[in-house]
Amino acid sequence: MLCTLNSLGLHGITGYLVTAECDLSSGLPNFDIVGLPDTAVKEARERVRSAIRNCGFTFPVSRITVNLAPADRRKGGTLYDLPMLVGILCAGRQMPAPAAGSAFVGELSLSGELRPVTGMLPMALAARSAGLTALYVPADSAPEATLAGGLTVYPVENVAQLAAHLRGEVPIAPAEPWVPVPGNGTVPDFADVKGQEPVKRALEIAAAGGHNIAMIGPPGSGKSMLARRLPSILPDLTEREALECTQIHSVLGLTTKEEPLLTRRPFRAPHHTISVMGLSGGGSPPRPGEISLAHNGVLFLDELPEFQKETLEVLRQPMEEGRVQISRVSGTEVFPSRFMLVAAMNPCKCGWYGHPSGRCRCSEHEVKRYLGRLSGPLLDRIDLYVEVPPLAFDELSARPAGESSAEIKKRVDAARAVQTARFGPDGPDCNAHMGPKELHACCELDEGCRAVMQGAFDRMGLTARSYDRILRVARTIADLEGSEHIQVPHLAEALQYRESSYLRR
Repeated sequence: MLCTLNSLGLHGITGYLVTAECDLSSGLPNFDIVGLPDTAVKEARERVRSAIRNCGFTFPVSRITVNLAPADRRKGGTLYDLPMLVGILCAGRQMPAPAAGSAFVGELSLSGELRPVTGMLPMALAARSAGLTALYVPADSAPEATLAGGLTVYPVENVAQLAAHLRGEVPIAPAEPWVPVPGNGTVPDFADVKGQEPVKRALEIAAAGGHNIAMIGPPGSGKSMLARRLPSILPDLTEREALECTQIHSVLGLTTKEEPLLTRRPFRAPHHTISVMGLSGGGSPPRPGEISLAHNGVLFLDELPEFQKETLEVLRQPMEEGRVQISRVSGTEVFPSRFMLVAAMNPCKCGWYGHPSGRCRCSEHEVKRYLGRLSGPLLDRIDLYVEVPPLAFDELSARPAGESSAEIKKRVDAARAVQTARFGPDGPDCNAHMGPKELHACCELDEGCRAVMQGAFDRMGLTARSYDRILRVARTIADLEGSEHIQVPHLAEALQYRESSYLRR
């Protein structure tokens, strides 16, 4: 007796359709799973056997063969427990066969309870693309599955509940589409920051255009504090961006039943001891790293020179292309990694170089060696450099009402709206992602701007990449000012953010 059911699998951050074929035949009792299963899939034999018995069913005394097709793609995880159990019971006539167009995903406990699985959203999207209509998933994974849309999602608590539903005795009510709660969660506000108005201006420009930014200053000047408030002024996630981010977080088990969808832009701040694999992704099979978790959000690297040089160099391709390619013997995976890099660093090893107190203990050679850990190609990919000076006593002791994040965000949203209208739905989503075509069309310079740019090009030793990045920043400044064309003041401000006095040594 043969029963064929639909299930789903994960390949990287993409779901795909899996067919679970369960066959009961005569012969010595045995339970075989084929189709390139990993250890977790093979261990499903014991979970399924115990769940069947503990739920009041009879485990078949026959030769059981379960094939997970396509058989040439490795299957991993515990999500095939439920389709195996249903297939065996249907093949043994102990449970009615489900309707066509149904799929089953879920991990079993020994008592028959269903546990949530990771990667539910990409698998639900794959089910919808494959034309399936019903999806049976663990109750805790149901809110995430409803995000795919176009599917009837049945939240299953245990095997007994599922059996009663398939028999038509007690139908399971489909899960309602998950809706985010307005105002859920808070982020730090720029109103808490005292002084540092030039730095706030630079962060506003970075947020409005999606530009990479580096902040340089002594310890305690507020670099980390400012960086952690950047998400509060970034534009809201679009539906497409939210689903892209959620797929990556779902695969790594970072979503919850309370908040299955990312409603705020990611903010990732890995420690400087992180490995190359932890930052870029890897493993077997390859899994996303921090730069992919920061997709459509912010990657904050505090104490930038303290990172291993090999670790920082892996950022170069993702910063240009918005994706990272992981190649292993088992295959190649491409993960999205369109992030906004925010870096913070001290001007020297002790951190006090150039401080008015004169407490720096570093020699000129030590300062140069410390900053020399950062390669030129990496620094060339950063759009804005801003110095964060130490605050004076008067600035710290005063309690002025600073501008709130909501007020800054209004200007950022207005600038992004201009960019969206300019590029259209199929173009770049912000100025930082403009290609050569958009640069030529949107960043044309008049004679005055050309003269300023030519002088800066010769004096600062700019590269072709830095030239393009200055144009992008100038375009963003013009958008914030509501100007249709780049003017000399916009270009001059963009040029002043290009280098730091600390890095010119």
